[in-house]
Amino acid sequence: MTACTTDRPATSAAPTTAAASAAPSSGSNTGEQSKFFVQGDYDAQMAMRSAQPTGPDGKPWEQSIDSKLVDTAEHKKDGPYHLCFSNAAVNNPWRQVGLKTMQAEVGLHKEIKKFTMLDAEGKDDKQISDIAELQGKGCDALIISPNTTATLTPAVSGACPKLPVIVFDRGVQTDCPVTFIKPIGGYAFGAEAAEFLVGKVPAGGKILALRILPGVDVLETRWSAAKIAFDKSDLDVVGVEFTDGDAAKTKSIVGDYIQRHGKIDGVWMDAGATAVAAVEAFEDAGQPVPPINGEDQEDFLQKWSDAKLTAIAPTYPTYQWRTPVIAALKILKGEQVPKVWNLPQPTVTQENLATYLKPGMPPLHYALCGCEDLPGYPEKWGGKP
Repeated sequence: MTACTTDRPATSAAPTTAAASAAPSSGSNTGEQSKFFVQGDYDAQMAMRSAQPTGPDGKPWEQSIDSKLVDTAEHKKDGPYHLCFSNAAVNNPWRQVGLKTMQAEVGLHKEIKKFTMLDAEGKDDKQISDIAELQGKGCDALIISPNTTATLTPAVSGACPKLPVIVFDRGVQTDCPVTFIKPIGGYAFGAEAAEFLVGKVPAGGKILALRILPGVDVLETRWSAAKIAFDKSDLDVVGVEFTDGDAAKTKSIVGDYIQRHGKIDGVWMDAGATAVAAVEAFEDAGQPVPPINGEDQEDFLQKWSDAKLTAIAPTYPTYQWRTPVIAALKILKGEQVPKVWNLPQPTVTQENLATYLKPGMPPLHYALCGCEDLPGYPEKWGGKP
């Protein structure tokens, strides 16, 4: 589920406490709009999709979109440095790929004398304790990927006065971190996939929407944007089902809908980990696979190529794990950084599929790791040279 959190988030446009402003439902089968929906954030992310990022060519983890720079002179100090990292968890392939990428980025910088990481194992209480513990370890800067948003906010707020804090991946409800790093966001992901189906499926076509869990911020915003696109279209969303991210359940649900409706014309997914299972359900039923979205996980990209699917893969790039290390060093050197560091969020399409298909990499590897130029690639990421 990539970077999912399970409580009410800060808005995705900036780490603040802005209240959600739910858009009205159209009364369609898509149901009511999520309480997580924030019109301003949605509008901002839609605009960022077409914005040109600034930064070094070929290094999207160093680029930014629509970012306001802040001064960091107060944090400037001589190296070498001790960087610390409070990680929410390494409990899914996305986070495992990300951590390997972060560790490799650390290895590039000789001015980092020590890198200390504590893993919260997906537990809020442990991460609160971890953040407190790291403040007593002589850290020069503290990187935090919060397990959940609201619950971790006080711990982050408490750390900010003591050392420079960099938050990435998941937000908190305070703007005290020096910088908050994230891709464009969930609205952009959800809209990209839904608009693809609107363009590929004939009017009146039956769409099955597959979600993982309710109440998870990045997934809720993905669905919020998709709902808007579907409600404006002539497509018929015949079902919105939760799969729990389980491949067998995904296959069963798709199979049931094929039996019930005779034909499904498109599949939208809020995360791509079980996309191959959805594809296999159509194959098992002896039906052509309709237009579908997945993610940049290699098993889906390989299936897409082999089966010649009509597909798209929005992404939540794993290369974002490099950026906090780069940001921490900039801050400690007194260089300006974006207050909200919006990273580019590419989409895998038929035209660029071959670029992201990485032969020899594990099925659960994420293509947008940004790790190909790092020492130890591909072996450290489970690949074959």
